[in-house]
Amino acid sequence: MDGGAEIVPLLATALAASTPLVYAAVGETLAERAGVINLSAEGAMMLSAMVGFAAALSTGSVLAGFAAAAAVGALVALVVAVGGVHLRRSQIAIGFVLAMLCADLSSVLGGPFVRVPGPTVPGMAIPVLRDVPVLGPLFFQSDPVVYASYVLVAGAWLFLYRTRAGLLLRAVGEQPAAANARGAHVARVRTAATLLGGALVGVGGAAFSLDFKAGWSHRHTAGYGWIALAIVIFGGFHPVRAALGAYFFGVLSSMASLGQSALPSVPTQVFSVAPFALMIVVLGLTSSGLLERLGALLPDPARRPLLRAFDATPPAALGKAYPADADGAEEKPRGADQGAT
Repeated sequence: MDGGAEIVPLLATALAASTPLVYAAVGETLAERAGVINLSAEGAMMLSAMVGFAAALSTGSVLAGFAAAAAVGALVALVVAVGGVHLRRSQIAIGFVLAMLCADLSSVLGGPFVRVPGPTVPGMAIPVLRDVPVLGPLFFQSDPVVYASYVLVAGAWLFLYRTRAGLLLRAVGEQPAAANARGAHVARVRTAATLLGGALVGVGGAAFSLDFKAGWSHRHTAGYGWIALAIVIFGGFHPVRAALGAYFFGVLSSMASLGQSALPSVPTQVFSVAPFALMIVVLGLTSSGLLERLGALLPDPARRPLLRAFDATPPAALGKAYPADADGAEEKPRGADQGAT
């Protein structure tokens, strides 16, 4: 089989491997565009993968598994929202603690389900479209979870950049004081975005255990939550670019598997960690300013598209607590009510 015949199956495998990351990265993008850093994704994804598989196994329904996983992801995100948004504690500290707690919970609670056969998402090739050369095998011979991820990416883009609610969400993440002055309830918007993002992280966990690598084992999704967070930065906090980052990681993973077959003498651990290492290198390039310095050497017509494509500037208010009370009114500065004596 020549290289041209191998590329389509390779890319199709990459799409399947990327699907859990697409859900998680888009979910994290929505939360962070609202100004909330949710670092619990690693543990939340792992716990939701376990709960989703356990629910599907217990009920015999894959849909029940996805619903349970989404609920777990939203519940973990609720802790972040309450602690980081309403109580104004460190979002980073809360996220790290939750990441470790949920990962350990998945191992403790998931013991009875380790390597137990269970239901999986059935394949569903789309008639007519599946027969289109190249595009058919690549995009239309998969399953509903993969197809839904395409809709999610397009829907997230439309929501953020073509709706009033999306504009409000982005305003809360960039200039919460200005959004509050226009009547927005900053805490409510941030909470809603965090819960929605957490639910999507949960769906990503279920997509892993019920579709991509069906089943449950100790730390089944290890590393995927951190990669999802890195992809959000790599994608410049944009849902389409985040999805492309997820697909890029999927291609790296597929190439690593191919390399392991072609080079059996190389330790398997090298190929297992290679996609993560390469993703870190790419993230470093996009976040260090090196690309900007290289872009400055290019003529102006080529410079702007390059800088725009690799811009990773976070929302201005990301991770910053907004001093608003439960009613959404801006908190008065200390001493404002004390008259001069």
